[in-house]
Amino acid sequence: MTMIEPKGTNAPDATGRFGDFGGRFVPESLMPAVLELESGFRAAWADVAFRDEYARLLATYAGRPTLLYRAERFSELVGREVWLKREDLAHTGSHKINNVLGQALLARRLGKRRLIAETGAGQHGVATATAAAFLGLEARVYMGAVDAERQALNVFRMRLLGAEVVEVTAGSRTLKDAVNEAMRAWVAELGDTHYCIGSVMGPHPYPWMVREFQRVIGDEAREQFAAQAGGVPELVVACVGGGSNAAGTFTGFVETSARLVGVEPAGGAAIGRGGPGVVHGMHSMLLQDEDGQVREAESISAGLDYPGVGPEHAYWASTGRVSYEPVGDDEVVDALVALSRTEGIVPALESAHALAWVLREGSARTQPGDRIVVTLSGRGDKDAETVAAYLGGRR
Repeated sequence: MTMIEPKGTNAPDATGRFGDFGGRFVPESLMPAVLELESGFRAAWADVAFRDEYARLLATYAGRPTLLYRAERFSELVGREVWLKREDLAHTGSHKINNVLGQALLARRLGKRRLIAETGAGQHGVATATAAAFLGLEARVYMGAVDAERQALNVFRMRLLGAEVVEVTAGSRTLKDAVNEAMRAWVAELGDTHYCIGSVMGPHPYPWMVREFQRVIGDEAREQFAAQAGGVPELVVACVGGGSNAAGTFTGFVETSARLVGVEPAGGAAIGRGGPGVVHGMHSMLLQDEDGQVREAESISAGLDYPGVGPEHAYWASTGRVSYEPVGDDEVVDALVALSRTEGIVPALESAHALAWVLREGSARTQPGDRIVVTLSGRGDKDAETVAAYLGGRR
């Protein structure tokens, strides 16, 4: 597997900002922890031995490289050639394992014995529990009570792997509230605990660090596409909640000629319907009311049910390098069914957002002969009950 050095054009500045977005907005009590983390990550990422160990685990444990697959029958529906980057085939069933293995290795290097994490759909929680078990660390995962109910299978998987799952009953009882509780716990346990954030969000260095751990998706996809199809795809599409799979994917193509599209849930479109503000330690785009208070996001997908977005996405949107488009729950479920019935692949609801946009706009926004790469961020087993209930309600 080829590891590519970070490119200066998409690295944050010395204060952790991507243009106007990013930074480090945390209480004074947390500042030593984030400074220690930044210093530790910089040293580790520059250490050949750390990079080699990380690459070895991705190849021998996480199952990389994942496939880049030409979806023939789905392409017929779209009217354009569609390729799928199969992160659903990674160990634990999603791209989350890439980031968590990197952070768990870093935590061990920094002398931490416990990982804490937050999760919405449960994929990041399962990945965290998996990495902790594999590396001999403790794990505690915070999850909104609403999400825990609709993702019961992943709650069971986390507990089976030895993690403590804390169901959060405050607020809307979804991902935003789980993040709040995880941050409070981190303040109380800084000495021996690493907060393993699951997306390209939070205070610096998290958005940069998580993107670097996820850039393997885009780097692999670019190399695989060149080898299998030739050249560069004309369009690259990924779903965006916090935005880790999209950030990893886009980083591989941001300096190419490919057009990049991030797809948000219509009820949680932080870029499309939000404005600049501060949440969870970062300055980014987020849903707010007229008083500047954070508004609740609404999405059929627990993993995208978040009112903000990673600051690099806000930056890419401000420069026009990436466009961000909304899709609704109905077309998301239709896309999930369409891929299942044309390719025999049941995607996660998160990934189905990207597929829904491609079904709706892929032909209209491209020229005949254009090729489209879509990242399948995870598999859909976890969403079976949610989709069944939704389809039942539409009959």
